[in-house]
Amino acid sequence: MASSASLTAADNPGQSKKLSLWQRFWHRTNERAGYLFIMPSLIHVIVFLFIPLGFSLYLSFTDWRGANMQNAPFVGIDNYTFMLNDRRFWASLTNSAYYTLLYVPSSMVVALFVAVILNRLKGSYFFRTLFFMPVISSWVAVSVVWITLLDPRAGILNYLLSLLGLPPVNWLGEPSNAMPTVVLISVWKNVGFLMVIWLAGLQAVPQELYEAAAIDGASRFQRFLYVTLPLLRPTTFFLTVTGIIGSFQVFSPVYVITSGGPRGATDVVVYRIYTRAFEGLDFGYASAQSWVLFLIIFGLTVVQFWYRRRNEEQVV
Repeated sequence: MASSASLTAADNPGQSKKLSLWQRFWHRTNERAGYLFIMPSLIHVIVFLFIPLGFSLYLSFTDWRGANMQNAPFVGIDNYTFMLNDRRFWASLTNSAYYTLLYVPSSMVVALFVAVILNRLKGSYFFRTLFFMPVISSWVAVSVVWITLLDPRAGILNYLLSLLGLPPVNWLGEPSNAMPTVVLISVWKNVGFLMVIWLAGLQAVPQELYEAAAIDGASRFQRFLYVTLPLLRPTTFFLTVTGIIGSFQVFSPVYVITSGGPRGATDVVVYRIYTRAFEGLDFGYASAQSWVLFLIIFGLTVVQFWYRRRNEEQVV
């Protein structure tokens, strides 16, 4: 009798509000099937995302050193207070910000330039594939190739400089050259992905607007400046947000090419967290550093969304 009453209430819109979520789950076939379909993915997210996140947050309040979890006394906010005076952490965070300031604008400009050219070419699928190949290549393989090219004695780039009568450059051995060189390699590897996003935005611009601007006497540069760029604002916003998030998480080129050197010039914050955790075996303090990095990235993302919404309200 109880089950039939529940079924009747579930079918009656006036009484469906009195049913719990669990009752609605079992008495509505469509909802039950939907939840069953997403359950494997939900379990995967819980096990491999939310549980590790919660565990790392707990570790940030402990002093876990070594492989034995039993030697992890609870220390409260000591890891965070110690971080305030940790010069190496703040230096690595500064290096990450420097990398971001170099990489995000340069990669977006280069990718937009390539996308504009390929958008005008007919049958440019070969060149799109060519530019996208480094994106799917392994960072280790790419790094080995670039280390060979940038060798101060036998590298091809220095050989080309010698043909022009220029002195050789120690690309990765000088602190002033190391970070721009890493940025150059990162731009070369990732420009294909940004190019594809720019191409999608360019192809979404209505051709009628270009025709109307041309009839009004606008030059090609003016059409690009006053028609293309304003309509690419959503794409620009997306690439800026994802670019800043990815730049603060850069690790692979630093780990393979420079190992944080020379003299800490490329010691970015994720590499600092890695060395602290897996080389120094100080998992508690490394977890605290990772959560501070998360808060910084989250704050920058919130500021970008706020700034974009504010500009949209002013335009309206």
